[in-house]
Amino acid sequence: MGESIELAPEPSSVSAARRWSSDVLGRVDAGELADTTALLVSELVSNVVLHARTPCHLRIVRVADRVRVEVGDGSDQVPAVVPPADPLAQSGRGLQLVDGLSADHGVELEPGGGKRIWFELDVPGAR
Repeated sequence: MGESIELAPEPSSVSAARRWSSDVLGRVDAGELADTTALLVSELVSNVVLHARTPCHLRIVRVADRVRVEVGDGSDQVPAVVPPADPLAQSGRGLQLVDGLSADHGVELEPGGGKRIWFELDVPGAR
């Protein structure tokens, strides 16, 4: 189940993904996660636009006390969390943010090609 949206590999998709994710979180009673989710979704969709350059699929589902967010694209290249070479760099921290802010995260290769990067956030007060 959950809600999903297809996005083009263009810069305007990043802000569209942020807005859409905030709307979905309100509908699944997890609005308090909107800011963190918007930040992480922005980073992952930006990576698709800059690196994969394929359409992407964004999916959000609430499962009990967590929200799971998935960003899929057509590239088989699995990203790695690496420290930025320059601590003042304007980019290169997306996966570090996912690693630091999420309860869990991972990458799954799709059988027909492409990958899905996902993260989960704990819903405060849920249990």
